[in-house]
Parts: sequence; structure tokens; C-alpha cells
Amino acid sequence: MKFICLTVLIISGATYSRSENNNFVRPADPVFALAGEDVILPCSVKFSLNAVDMRVEWSRSDRNDSEVVHLYEDHEDRNTNQSQSYRGRTKLNHEELHRGNISLKLSSVQVSDEGRYKCSIQSEYRSGDTTVNFTVGVVGRPPVITVDGFDYTGLLRLKCESEGWYPEPVLEWMLTETTFLSSETAETHRNENGFSVKHTVTVYEKHRKIHCRIRLKNHKLDTLIITSSNMFQLWRKSAIQFPVIVGLGGFTVVLIAVIIHKYIVHRKLKTENRKIHHELDELLQSQRIPKVITHLETDMVNATLGEDSTNACLIQTRHGREVIYDETEQ
Repeated sequence: MKFICLTVLIISGATYSRSENNNFVRPADPVFALAGEDVILPCSVKFSLNAVDMRVEWSRSDRNDSEVVHLYEDHEDRNTNQSQSYRGRTKLNHEELHRGNISLKLSSVQVSDEGRYKCSIQSEYRSGDTTVNFTVGVVGRPPVITVDGFDYTGLLRLKCESEGWYPEPVLEWMLTETTFLSSETAETHRNENGFSVKHTVTVYEKHRKIHCRIRLKNHKLDTLIITSSNMFQLWRKSAIQFPVIVGLGGFTVVLIAVIIHKYIVHRKLKTENRKIHHELDELLQSQRIPKVITHLETDMVNATLGEDSTNACLIQTRHGREVIYDETEQ
């Protein structure tokens, strides 16, 4: 009976020790920070046990090589094998080790620092570890509000857009801190510079102040547009006048095109007429046509050789008169 009881106690003690060993380090919540900021990656020993004599190692568990981020051993920092990208940017608070706080301070956060970190602790009798998910954010450009359209009923369509955010931000339209408007359209794109967002909303004349806010965790940027009745009236007049202006503009373009076409045709006819006169003058000067014909008309427009005889010439004046001259008759 005593043997059985002793065996149960040994098994229970081993089970308790194994369970305690697996939960030796407290789990940590995800961490978010903006690029350029300093951040604390949390990690602590349960029961606030003294960690001064323990081995503390921070590493990147999301990389195959498990690169060393920071190492504390034998009461001092040993960062000989520390990853080059973390040199001079990590620190353990040695005074907090007495209380079991082995959190790591990371300075001047970079986008490349984003990932999953492993906090490991080891002593002579126990060991444990936990994982910290770290996200790095980038604040983009302030949002810009522009007028995207309007109609005759007094509705005004606004567009708000911004770019350069990481991760994807949240865009909100607001009348007050507690009154929100629903976006009609929403577009999100991502490139090497981060996320860009573009939303539209329709507002009424009664909406005097409209805010566009872009939020990333606890960080936010706002832009405000203030409308007035005069602005809405101006937009209505523009909506009425715009089609008229477009119609007049189109008519003017067509009219100019017709005038240019007529001018080109007139120039072409005038050039051809000059060419005909020039050719006729050459015929007269070559004495192939008697000089007496020159007394008929001086405004002749064409002269063509007859088809039946190479010696015949037909001359037609602008007034319709025709003179036929055949050298064989001479």
C-alpha cells in the first residue's frame, strides 16, 4: 500500500513539474508600433521569479535561421552572434530581472522588424518560452477631400483619398464624433509604397461640416470640409450651364470645321485654275494655236486636245463659248 501511494506521488509530482515547466513564461499579447518609434516586446516569468541567474534569449521564430535578436547569459548581455540588423537597438532592463520581467526594448522600429518573436528562458531546473506577434505600421499622407460630382436635387458627392499606409487603414466619414456617414464606394490598392484608399459619399445641403478620418489602430489623421448654401447654388448653376456650354462649344467646332473645309476647297480650285491658265499660256507662246484665238477670251479655264485629231484643239471659255481650231485647215 505504501508503495502504491509513493508511486502516485512521484507521478503526480512529475506531471505537475512538467505542466509548470510548460507554462513557466506568461503568454504575451500582440504588439503594434509605428515605424521610427521605440517599442517594448513583453515577456515575463510566472510568479515573478527572479530571472537574474537565468538564460534569456530573444529570437525570430518566423525565420528558418532563428536569428538571435538578444541574448542574456551569466549575468550579462552576450550579443556576439546577434543579427546585424538589431545591433545597438535592443536592451533588457537588468533591474527588472529581479521581478521576473524579461521584456525587450527595441529602438527605432523598422518595417523589416515586423514578425514573430520568441522569448525563451532557461534555468538549472526549468525552462519555458512564449511567442510575441509584432506588427509595424506606417502612417500615410493626410486625407484629401475633393468634389467628385453633383446633381440638380441638391446632393453633393465627395471623394476622400490617401496613400502610403501600412497595414490597411480604416477610412471613416463623420459629421460629428458620434455621427457617421456610410461610404457609397470604397477602393483599396496596395503597391511597394503601402496601401492607398479612396471612398466617396453623398451629402445634403444641411450637412455643413464633413470629416474624413483615416485610422490605423490608435493613430488617425483627419481632414475637414465646410460647405455653405452659396456653394450648393453655385454647383447647381454649374450643372445647368455646363450642358449649354458644351452644346455651344460643339456647334462652334462644327462651324469652324465647315469654314476651314470651304476655304481649303476654294484654295484648291484657285490653284487648279491658275495651273490651267499657265498651261494655256504655254500653248499660246509655243505658237501651236494662232494668236487670233487670244482675242476670243482672256478668262479661258481649260484647253484640251480633241480625240479625233492630234491637230485639233478645243477651247472653252467661262461664258460657255467654244472655239475649235484645226491646224489641217490652215
